[in-house]
Amino acid sequence: MEADYRLAELTAADRQMLDYAAKLTRAPGDMVEEDLARLRACGFSDRAILDIAQVVAYYAYANRIADGLGLSLENYWAEGKEDYE
Repeated sequence: MEADYRLAELTAADRQMLDYAAKLTRAPGDMVEEDLARLRACGFSDRAILDIAQVVAYYAYANRIADGLGLSLENYWAEGKEDYE
């Protein structure tokens, strides 16, 4: 799952949520009403969809701030987190 969610066994709702998050991250200008309709068809409320979009947007924002300021990862992320779990 960590390397590629598309290879994991997920519920239809979880897969749709992650497909939405991936598209919003990689191609935000390509989002269309159908993307929301697919989430609604899986049972997500408008509030849940808003929450998903806000989490995706926050991570995009935080990563761009870090990249824009030249911040580097902490050692446990750069070397592997297995010693910190």
